[in-house]
Amino acid sequence: MKNIIKLWIFLPLLVACDDLFEPAIENNRDVDAMYDEPSYAQGILANAYVLLPYQTAPASDVATDDAVTNDNNNDYLRMATGSWAAINDPMSQWQGRFNAIQYINLFLENVDKVVWAKDSKIRTMFNDRFKGEAYGLRALQMYYLLRAHGGVTEDGRLMGIPILTASEGPESDFNHERKTYAECVEHILNDAGKAIELLPQEYKTFTDVPQKYKDLGVTNASDYNRVNGEAFRGLMSGRIAKAVRAQVALLAASPAFSGGSGITWEKAADYAADLLDDIGGPSGLDMTGRTWYVDADKVTNYGLGGSPAEIIWRSSVDDNNDLEKSNFPPSLYGSGLVNPTENLVDAFPMANGYPITEAEGDYDASDPYLNRDPRLNDYIVVNGSTQGPSSTKIITGTYGTTTDVTNKESGKSTRTGYYLRKLLRSTCNPDPQYNTKQKHYTARIRFTEIFLIYAEAANEAWGPQGKGTHTYSAYEVIKAIRKRAGLGVNNTDPYLESIKNDPDKMRVLIRNERRLELCFENFRFWDLRRWKADLNETTRGMQIGQHTDGSLTYTPMPSVEVRKYKDYMYYGPIPNNEILKWDNLKQNKDGNWLNN
Repeated sequence: MKNIIKLWIFLPLLVACDDLFEPAIENNRDVDAMYDEPSYAQGILANAYVLLPYQTAPASDVATDDAVTNDNNNDYLRMATGSWAAINDPMSQWQGRFNAIQYINLFLENVDKVVWAKDSKIRTMFNDRFKGEAYGLRALQMYYLLRAHGGVTEDGRLMGIPILTASEGPESDFNHERKTYAECVEHILNDAGKAIELLPQEYKTFTDVPQKYKDLGVTNASDYNRVNGEAFRGLMSGRIAKAVRAQVALLAASPAFSGGSGITWEKAADYAADLLDDIGGPSGLDMTGRTWYVDADKVTNYGLGGSPAEIIWRSSVDDNNDLEKSNFPPSLYGSGLVNPTENLVDAFPMANGYPITEAEGDYDASDPYLNRDPRLNDYIVVNGSTQGPSSTKIITGTYGTTTDVTNKESGKSTRTGYYLRKLLRSTCNPDPQYNTKQKHYTARIRFTEIFLIYAEAANEAWGPQGKGTHTYSAYEVIKAIRKRAGLGVNNTDPYLESIKNDPDKMRVLIRNERRLELCFENFRFWDLRRWKADLNETTRGMQIGQHTDGSLTYTPMPSVEVRKYKDYMYYGPIPNNEILKWDNLKQNKDGNWLNN
């Protein structure tokens, strides 16, 4: 898929948008040239892949209570400390998503005219697949737009974004109004549904032909594989479209949006279960999934475009050490960019499953990292942890002798006493003498996310042990996730058992499990907003000293960074330049987006 996209990028089509509508000046062809050239047509759709919204590194996490950054010029730091405005919005999705939708709409308007194959049956199958991809990609792009820009306007209405289903040219009226939030959700779900209907669940080697194509006269599995075989792994699939449908339903059912979205918790749970049922529910949870990022080397063993069981959709695999250069401690030639907070560290329970605030957990403030949830060590480098290809001991305490020490050097040292481990390959070596690289990929959608969507929605809909029309409950999903993490005593989880009939306590636990499992994957900011949870929790750290006898002292740092979000910031702004250009666009309340 990576090589195909690279090829498409250099097709003559991929020039300035105006070339799609103006007479060609130099060797540029009109859109109708795509009808007899399938590769030219694919180049249009390829733009929607090139413009996918996924981030390859932790970014928005440093604008939450989970992390800070040591880069004083970071846009997310500025946003979190009072500079978020409609003219300065690092979270904006407006331009990129609408650019992608323009290409998708242009493709959908012409796809039926393309001669994908001489054989009419093969042509129909190709046409179905490409249309399915387009609908699925449009649903995805719309979801990211809605998440970033949907909100309540001055008149008190919950509004979404403009819905564009036709390509735009020089004569188009660009002065679109925002549709209601419910209309946008319905549009996304409809597009996702079309994609699910048209696309294979996954791309693989098929031994049989689906009935709808048998009815068309396709009897040879090799013909079906020509269109939908494993060579197309990495493209939008039915499974990915189901995941997008579950994501948008969770967003719409959440407290910030449920009043005007038309989506219930039951519906959100149903959509997640539709995907989870395909792998057998909780029994299908990948037991190595919590550290998927260290398994990149194994991806090559899954065939062209294959993935581990945890991964629903991923990026291509690249050899690099970019994340390590950015986030390794300075003693390992890193910049220590993302610093996990004490807030997040405290969210990891004890190894027996109890929160550190519960007496049964036996938390020891004088030895705070003892007997903790194994995920703490998987995701965060604490004082005394090892990191890097030589398992170097990282000392963040004041007794350390390197720049790894907390606040030792601005722009390099941690501000909180912690460094990032999640997403990083310890066998990389950014030392310029070696510059060792390893395989990395971005997990765009993971099954763990879908399990957590089901758990949250099912608990709200039916309580911890309710199942609706399904065969498993929120309690069973969380039990499986915590068991995979290694929590509990003698293969039991006494804390979970103690709250399994309390939906309020289960809600707190589910949200915390989501926080831990998805940390540093750019979820926390959006979760806090859709829950209407506190955006202004002051980030904390830990200062560690050493007595002359070698014993350590742990002194909390109560205020590493103060957040300065306003109440109306649960809903992100429409870009100010768009508001100035088009009078039909209305800004989200309370109108102070220009005054920050």
